Amino acid sequence: MRTPLLAGNWKMYKTTGEARELVEGLLHGLGDVSDRKVLVCPPFTALHTVRDLVQGTPIALGAQDVYIEPQGAFTGAISPVMLRDLGCTYVIVGHSERRAIFGEGDDLIGKKVRAALTHDLMPILCVGETKPQRDAGEAETIVVAQVRAALAGMTPDQIARIVIAYEPVWAIGTGDTATPVDAQAMHATIRQTLGELAGTDVAAAINILYGGSVKPDNIDDLMAQPDIDGSLVGGASLKADSFLRIVHFLPTRG
Repeated sequence: MRTPLLAGNWKMYKTTGEARELVEGLLHGLGDVSDRKVLVCPPFTALHTVRDLVQGTPIALGAQDVYIEPQGAFTGAISPVMLRDLGCTYVIVGHSERRAIFGEGDDLIGKKVRAALTHDLMPILCVGETKPQRDAGEAETIVVAQVRAALAGMTPDQIARIVIAYEPVWAIGTGDTATPVDAQAMHATIRQTLGELAGTDVAAAINILYGGSVKPDNIDDLMAQPDIDGSLVGGASLKADSFLRIVHFLPTRG
């Protein structure tokens, strides 16, 4: 049985003071989460502050991006060694905003996945199609290609240490959400692809998250799907009450 993972991607929001206030609110209302995992991914500037607050709590710490080298003359970049030093255990890789705004391609994203694994960070590999791609009937082809490109040449043991996040680009920050049935269909396709790459046992154990306008009023229906193992939450993770409702989704799966 896969343990659900509820992850908050704060993107370019929250000063250190605002980060402290948000985490304190989360900790105040968290309660018993022994049957699920909770993760926050603040901006780089707030990682140290949040690290001190979540140490010894059920909340794990992650970063929103990482560079492929452990050190060097790469102005503005953050290395996996630095993230580990700050207490991070997860890192988001290949988010659609990194792909679209910063021009990151599958080759670089694959290198980032490997760099994260090398330094004992669990990468959350983001994949997803645009609206024109879905309308053209290419959604599965695009998503499968992104998964295969990022994981090319990796061993089953390496793939077993990865989280996948399916985030249809057309749903991110738009208020539109894939229906639970559509999201489940893509998650099942991703799991089938993982099985082809690493074997069915590995594929059955990997968390596949859904992201894209996840909100308190749709989380229960999404989490009821058999292949949806959690969520990567954007805007709704920026307020304690809304993210706590997502964390405390009602477990309706049989």
